[in-house]
Amino acid sequence: MRLHVVDGTFELYRAHFSRRPERVAVDGSDVKATLGVMDSLLALFSDPREHATHIAVAFDNPIESFRNDLFDGYKTGEGMEPALVAQMDLVEEAVEALGIVVWSMDRFEADDALATAANRWREAVTQVRVMTPDKDLGQCVTGSKIVQVDRIRNRVINEDGVRERNGCGPTSIPDWLALVGDSADGIPGVPGFGAKTAAKLLSVYGSIEAIPPNCDDWAVPIRGAPRLATTLQEHLDEARLYRVLATLATNVPLEENLDDLRWQGADPSLYQSISERLGTWAPEPLRWRSTQ
Repeated sequence: MRLHVVDGTFELYRAHFSRRPERVAVDGSDVKATLGVMDSLLALFSDPREHATHIAVAFDNPIESFRNDLFDGYKTGEGMEPALVAQMDLVEEAVEALGIVVWSMDRFEADDALATAANRWREAVTQVRVMTPDKDLGQCVTGSKIVQVDRIRNRVINEDGVRERNGCGPTSIPDWLALVGDSADGIPGVPGFGAKTAAKLLSVYGSIEAIPPNCDDWAVPIRGAPRLATTLQEHLDEARLYRVLATLATNVPLEENLDDLRWQGADPSLYQSISERLGTWAPEPLRWRSTQ
């Protein structure tokens, strides 16, 4: 038995900016992204390679989280397209109508929910499949027990895959993001550190603190090493903060147990309600949940 945990926010953005045809609801509102998420989830159930039986979808709603209290520059919902903002509640209702557990994150982020689920149920399933290509989630990957699935590139990323993609192991991903930065999350990174340089150092030392202050002690050749060593020491406190921001929480208070995540089909009542709002564009569910 596998557990599939899906980054709903990523799916919503992906559908919104895709080449899917524009779609409007009965009231004239834009529902292209919501329909895209529904289609994507139904396709997941239909994919014979996935064998999806237990599933949950996490959303950032709102975008802000506890990390905004730690760093003023962290990402917010400012500048988010109105059509996306308007669908945040709607898409959650639509996914629930499909009979899928929804984790609507407030103080935490969707990524935190996925990390918590992977950590909590890893021993109870044959594999946890984290459905997002987001590099942040690479820190959750463990061997082939917890993997990322990049459906865009049709790629399953295990622990070796994380090393191939990022140049360092999963446990070093927060340190890597702290050095390199993450513009999508508003993490500036340490000046001068690129992805390859950070990966070279972390592949040897594992963490920011373990990197020797004196570049003469570095075990790998790095271009511009003296300057980078000085810069890292000058920005060490910021780097530690950025690592905190990049480290996913595994203590999100998810109320469900694993059996609650078993997909039994769309909820007839909820689906009728959401269909009336979406109009003729609403996809046909693969099966219906028994009401008996």
